Amino acid sequence: MKQKYETIIIINPKLTEEEVDNTISKIEKFMNENGRAKNVEKWGKKKLVYPIQKHTEGYYVLINFTSDPEVIDELQRIYNITEEIIKHIIIKKD
Repeated sequence: MKQKYETIIIINPKLTEEEVDNTISKIEKFMNENGRAKNVEKWGKKKLVYPIQKHTEGYYVLINFTSDPEVIDELQRIYNITEEIIKHIIIKKD
């Protein structure tokens, strides 16, 4: 049964707009193959509360999506091996 999720990813701020879009497209493609990405909100560059990997800013993106619960572990793995993503969180929605 498909569940609703929300994820926020923070992308390396040193990337070009095109590289940011490519990173988001890869994530969206995976989500659509295993569920459905409902909406993608690009919040843009924001100052981080604390440095992450020596970055003081990050490019924030919010994605609401649906997928089977077993897909979440694979999504976490993809986030962890994608160098462009410096931080992420996935939240299950009620």
